[in-house]
Amino acid sequence: MNAPLDPDAAETLAAKRYYILGAVRVGSIAAVILGIAIARALIEAPYALGVVLAVAGMLAFFFGPPLLAKNWKAKDREQGQP
Repeated sequence: MNAPLDPDAAETLAAKRYYILGAVRVGSIAAVILGIAIARALIEAPYALGVVLAVAGMLAFFFGPPLLAKNWKAKDREQGQP
């Protein structure tokens, strides 16, 4: 087992994870908007690409952050951190 993180390192890690979760959400919304724009022919690209982007963006928005958090919690438990 590793020693627990000092408060500054734990705070830095928490801030890093917070920003990653935000970036996943913003990126997912961007993918949904781009997918809709492609599907509505506002941007020239194959229709199927637009649908795939929109669906993948929605899935990433709803399931990405919880999966990341679950993974991080499991790793923290393995390392003996609270």
